[in-house]
Amino acid sequence: MKQTELAAYIDHTLLKPEATKTDILTLCDEAKEHRFATVCIPPYWVKTAVQALEGSDVGVATVIGFPHGMNVSEIKAFETEKAIEQGASDVDMVINAGALKSGDEDGVRADIDAVVKASGGRALVKVIIETSRLTEEEKKTATRLAVEAGADYVKTSTGFHTAGATLADIKLMKEVAGEKGKLKASGGVKTAEDAKAYIEAGTDRIGTSSGIAIVTGDGGSGAY
Repeated sequence: MKQTELAAYIDHTLLKPEATKTDILTLCDEAKEHRFATVCIPPYWVKTAVQALEGSDVGVATVIGFPHGMNVSEIKAFETEKAIEQGASDVDMVINAGALKSGDEDGVRADIDAVVKASGGRALVKVIIETSRLTEEEKKTATRLAVEAGADYVKTSTGFHTAGATLADIKLMKEVAGEKGKLKASGGVKTAEDAKAYIEAGTDRIGTSSGIAIVTGDGGSGAY
């Protein structure tokens, strides 16, 4: 796979809370130039990004219940509705890890289902399970619940915890998701070689702030 072909897998990401409007507009310009799948940005900037990307094929992904996932489901659903109303094409929600670790599978499934229903098929739903917080069994359970609730993707990480994606986690999640759910690797994918390895392991989308370095081979200092 050529480096330029990797662009279609990339959510060009900027989720730092201190990001300015200028930063977001630059991100959008970069995404258009390199033909990334989406930009992934905080909810506050969705409308700005949608306007900046008008007429392009680049989508706008945003985050729901970010970064801890401990909002009540009604709030996550409202965030989802608002983001889609403003033009978001993808919503990446954070799982309720506390409920998962408490053994409340029904609660976790219902939380995801609330976002899936709020999206109404108008946007892709990606469920961030934050693998670095979970045991192997919890990763399997979280992936299964996301698929059962109708999410389009299961995503490894927020990029705001101790570690991001690993190939081992992607392979584990792929075993559970099978063909029913796609996977997104986020956090730590910084080179074309990294990206190719993750795609080979079953990744369908990559969240990274190193997208330009991945598709051009130029150096980059992306943290996500």
